[in-house]
Amino acid sequence: EGKQVLACTTKVELQISCDNLLDRDTFSKSDPLCVLFMSSSGSHWCEIGRTEKIQNCLNPKFSKTFVIDYYFEMVQKMKFSVYDIDSANCSLHDADFLGEMECTLGQIVSSRKLTRPLVMTDKAAAGKGTITICAEERTDNRVVELDVAARKLDKKDFFGKSDPFLEFYKQTESGWQLAHRTEVVKNNLNPVWRPFRIPLQSLCVGDVEKSIKVHTRDKKTGLSEPWWTYAEFECINSKKKEKKKSYKNSGVIIIKQCKDLMYSDWILSVPSPGQIAIDFTGSNGDPTSPLSLHYINPQGYNEYLAAIWAVGNVIQDYDSDKMFPAFGFGAQIPPTWQVSHEFPINFNPSNPFCAGIEGVAYAYQQCLPQVKLYGPTNFSPIINHVAQFGRRAMQQQSASEYFVLLIITDGVITDMDQTRNAIVSASRLPMSIIIVGVGGADFSAMEFLDSDNGILRSATGEAAMRDIVQFVPFRQFQNAGTAALAQSVLAELPDQVASFFNSFGLKPPSDLSPS
Repeated sequence: EGKQVLACTTKVELQISCDNLLDRDTFSKSDPLCVLFMSSSGSHWCEIGRTEKIQNCLNPKFSKTFVIDYYFEMVQKMKFSVYDIDSANCSLHDADFLGEMECTLGQIVSSRKLTRPLVMTDKAAAGKGTITICAEERTDNRVVELDVAARKLDKKDFFGKSDPFLEFYKQTESGWQLAHRTEVVKNNLNPVWRPFRIPLQSLCVGDVEKSIKVHTRDKKTGLSEPWWTYAEFECINSKKKEKKKSYKNSGVIIIKQCKDLMYSDWILSVPSPGQIAIDFTGSNGDPTSPLSLHYINPQGYNEYLAAIWAVGNVIQDYDSDKMFPAFGFGAQIPPTWQVSHEFPINFNPSNPFCAGIEGVAYAYQQCLPQVKLYGPTNFSPIINHVAQFGRRAMQQQSASEYFVLLIITDGVITDMDQTRNAIVSASRLPMSIIIVGVGGADFSAMEFLDSDNGILRSATGEAAMRDIVQFVPFRQFQNAGTAALAQSVLAELPDQVASFFNSFGLKPPSDLSPS
């Protein structure tokens, strides 16, 4: 039955744009961001992801896309909610709601391009606002890495230089469609953008012979100048060219490097040993009390066990031997009752491995009554512990393993500066961290570590080489089904694995195959 379901799925890429949004800002236009929610059972919505925020724009075209598993025989309800974001950290807490649209994934796929009016929560029209969802089947896993710069761009700002960014457009049946938007380089007419990766399917529908169109824009004015395909090309402003006979160009765009990468090769061919860390700190509550997150009810359930099973079953598909070293942190442990932040939950330091997720769940239940929940909640020791294995692999110049640390926690973190330092250091190693938040605490610290909206920096300001943290609030996915949870847990892992090995110019080991 499972094989039959898998045979009836395909990956679909969704791109979002809006028109005529409500203007909620007094002295400027709204700064929209779109949040995608899914529901596969009942009325519970779980967040799948967010687009980037676009400043001062009532007709946004979001460059961030969503790749969704489309199950032909399932009703996959979707909700697209648009907000005006005023905070720097893209928090929805103080955001103004601009409208939403509900539909099914089947409706989007069958339409290919679905445009619907936005409505408020009471179903009244959100002004004249509309949202458009474009769907495209993802059949090509190739990825291209682009390293782009420019020189002598036109000055667009009255008092200073331009703040340029690039927009890449692909050719579709319905016209040019935004495929990628780079970051803004401030006050610079000779910008160098950070290298970025984009699926070939997104850039040129998998056809490398197809033209692409690129606009260079200024953040403040929005003025645009197009150039075509890639290598080294002149920026031509058609209006200026018509007016001035001596006009040559408005600057030159340089493609410094264009590399073809295969993401799927890495995620399938590199074994990813899973290491599990469980939060045994006092903020979880006394395990004998039904109010505690560690309390195991008569049905044998608590959120930690549920998270171990649900997330563990997802990551164990990428672990070659299904043997998981499992650790606890933040508890007093026998016989000395000293606080430990990296103790094996089977109390066997020489062999902390548990056989499969079943073994981890069993060891956790056996461990719980033997320790005293304490504190503080320190993440850095366990991150540094796993990082040792990554450093060893780097010293051996080995491309045969990539380490995935799963931390299950109630989210109350004490050593934030040390954890930031540990993550920035680990960003240079073959390692990713999945943090699963259980309970209903404020998880803003976890979302900060999952640096989707910017670059994580250490306490001293050192920037992470790449994003290696994925945060998943478990309660949002409890009733949404394993497909939604699995998608959220693995949303960034393939990219993180590929980004590490590609940054060191390594190729997938051909003699390895997933087990």
